[in-house]
Amino acid sequence: MEPPPPTPDRDGPLARASDRALRKLARGGRRYALPWLSIRRWTIRLQFVGAALLAGLIAILFAIGAELAIDTHAGIMAELPWLTLLVAPAGFALMAWISRTWFPGAQGSGIPQTIAAIESDDPAVRKKLLSMRLAIAKVFLTLGGLLSGASIGREGPSVQIGASVMSLIAGKKTRRIANSRDLMIAGGGAGVAAAFNTPLGGIMFAIEELCRFHPFRANSTTLIAVIFAGLMSLAVLGNYTYFGRTPAAIGWPDSVWPILLCGAIGGLLGGGFSRLLVASSRGLPGRLGQLSNDRPVAFAALCGLGTALIGLATGGLTYGTGYAESKAALEGAAQLPVYFMIAKMAVIWLAFLSRIPGGVFAPALAVGAGMGANIGLMLPPEHGSAILVLGMVGFLAGITQTPITSFVIVMEMTANHQMLLPLMATAVVAHAFSKTIAQTPLYHALAYPTLRKVEADLQRQRPAI
Repeated sequence: MEPPPPTPDRDGPLARASDRALRKLARGGRRYALPWLSIRRWTIRLQFVGAALLAGLIAILFAIGAELAIDTHAGIMAELPWLTLLVAPAGFALMAWISRTWFPGAQGSGIPQTIAAIESDDPAVRKKLLSMRLAIAKVFLTLGGLLSGASIGREGPSVQIGASVMSLIAGKKTRRIANSRDLMIAGGGAGVAAAFNTPLGGIMFAIEELCRFHPFRANSTTLIAVIFAGLMSLAVLGNYTYFGRTPAAIGWPDSVWPILLCGAIGGLLGGGFSRLLVASSRGLPGRLGQLSNDRPVAFAALCGLGTALIGLATGGLTYGTGYAESKAALEGAAQLPVYFMIAKMAVIWLAFLSRIPGGVFAPALAVGAGMGANIGLMLPPEHGSAILVLGMVGFLAGITQTPITSFVIVMEMTANHQMLLPLMATAVVAHAFSKTIAQTPLYHALAYPTLRKVEADLQRQRPAI
C-alpha cells in the first residue's frame, strides 16, 4: 500500500509569496479597471466631449450665418448701391451701442479677450471675458456687422466662443478633466478648427498663439476638443476646403524670388499694420480721439460712413471678409485690382477703430491675396495663383507673428500640399521681417490692456460691494 501524497504547506514561504502576488494582481486590476467603470469619470468625459461638440456646432452655425449675411448685403448693394451710405453708418452705430451698453466684453476680435482670460487666474476676470452670454452676443453682433458691410471676420469671435463654451465645464479640481486654462486653450483651438475646417490649424493656433508664454500642457485636451469639433464640422458641412482646391504650385529655384518678395513685403506690411492697430487701440490724436472717447457711437457711425464710401469707390470689393474676391482670384475667375490691398486695409482699420465685434484674421487673408496679386505683376505670369497663396501666408504671418499657424492654415484652406515648403519659407521670412517692426505680437499687445482694464473695473466694483 502506497503512502498518501504529501499535503501542501499553506504556511510555507512559497505559498505566502504566491498569495501576496495574487492579492497585488487583484489590487492592480481594480486600480486599472475602476476608472473605466466609474460613472463619475465617464460623466466628466461626456461633458468634455459634449462641450467640444457644442463649440463646433456654434462655430459652424456662425459660419453659415456669416455667409448668409454677406450674401444678403451683396444682393442689396447690387440693387441699391447708394443705400450703403445709410446702412453702414446705422449698422456700425447700432452694433457699437449694443456691445458697449449690454455686452462690454464682446467688442473687438475675441482673441485678445481669450488670451487675457488665459493669462489671469481670477475667476471673476475670466467670467467678464468668457461666458455663454458673451458667446451668443458675439455671434449676432458680428452677423450684424457683416450685414452692414463691415470688413470683419469670424475667426476671432469663434475663438472666444469656443473658449467660452469649454470654460463652462471648468469646475472643482477633483471633478474636471483638465484645469481651466487648458480648457480655454482647447476651446480656442476647437473654434478655429470648426470655423474653417482646419484641424491642424486649430491645434497649431492653440500652441503658437494661446500658449505663446506658457508651457503647452493641454496636448491631449486640445487634440480631443479639436477632433470632436472637426467631426461636427464634417457631419454638418462635409469635407470642404475654405478656398476650394488650388492646384497651382511653384518649384525650385523659381520660387526663390517670390518667397523673398512675399515674405519681406508681407512681414514689413503686416508688422506695420499691426503697430497701427495697436497704436489706434490706445486712442487717436486730436479731435478724432476726443470724439472716439466722448461719443463712441457717433464715431462708429463715422467709421461706417468711411467704409461705405470706400465700398462705393471700389465697386463693392471691400465689403465683408474678402472671401469671395480672394477665391475668385485664386481660381483665376477674376483679377484683383492694384488698389485692392490698400483699400482693404483701410476698411479693416475703420472696423477696428469702431470697436464693433469682429476679427481681422480672414480680412488679413484678403489683404495678402491683394498683395500677392501686386507682386505677381513683377514676376513671370506663369506662376499664377501660387503668388497669391504666398502673399496670403506672408501678410498673415507678418500681422499675427504666428508663422507655423499661418502656413498650416493656408495650406489646409487651399488643399495644396505641393506648396508646403514655399509656404513654410515665406512664413519664416515674413515673421523675421515683422519682428523688426513690431516686437510684441498683435493679439498679445491688445490682450494686456484688456486684462488691465477688466481688473481695474473689478477693483472699483469690489469696494462698493
